[in-house]
Amino acid sequence: MELVLYEVKERIGFITLNRPDKRNALSHELVSALIENFDRAEKDASVKVIVLRAHGDAFCAGADLASLQKMQTNTFEENLADSTHLKDLFLKIYQLKKVVIAQVQGHALAGGCGLASVCDFIFAVPEAKFGYTEVKIGFIPALVLVFLIRKIGEQHAKFLLLSGELVQGEEAKRAGLCHVVVTKNDLEKKVNEFAQQLVKNNSAHAMTLTKEMIDHVQSLSLTEALNYAATRNAEARASADCRKGVTAFLNKEKIMW
Repeated sequence: MELVLYEVKERIGFITLNRPDKRNALSHELVSALIENFDRAEKDASVKVIVLRAHGDAFCAGADLASLQKMQTNTFEENLADSTHLKDLFLKIYQLKKVVIAQVQGHALAGGCGLASVCDFIFAVPEAKFGYTEVKIGFIPALVLVFLIRKIGEQHAKFLLLSGELVQGEEAKRAGLCHVVVTKNDLEKKVNEFAQQLVKNNSAHAMTLTKEMIDHVQSLSLTEALNYAATRNAEARASADCRKGVTAFLNKEKIMW
């Protein structure tokens, strides 16, 4: 059985965790399959927006039992290689040139919560629980910490990372973890509607540049960020998509992306 499934429908690439019997827990092989499929979707010219979803009751339960057991007997070098492997996945999703929507139909815990967190948008059902529970077993949420502080700020991140508490529904939304909370019956429909909205209404080139800038400006001083932004602004004005969009707007024509 394939650990990760890939399909394309109406310019949306669907990447599906397919390890329901293990609550889609993260093994080395599953992480490798995710990296491979995100790379595939990024290069796929027929894909404009990506949806990450899962089969089964859980979205992703974090590291699997075998991985946790192996971690205890690994050398430092082996553990570093394994953690770097997961880092590569998180960074790939975060810096992907295409928008990624997480469709969370069940619990997203520890590394699984990290997997959802690095996506650009999270749509979740009210009963889905989110949590970084690593501290409860003497471990640390090291990798996701870097992304989570960027995503929701230090105050909310500290509470979630240091307490290990689980949040769900509107509480998860208020913390900035998820963007839309919707019933299980409507989840797929709402995700598809939003993805199609991005596909039809937005320039792929503009979304790519905007994602890239959001990542880059956070490591710059205010002056450096503004100078960088001014340069990218000037470059974007000369792009084919900008010319097409402005021309259509001025002529009161519908823009076809």
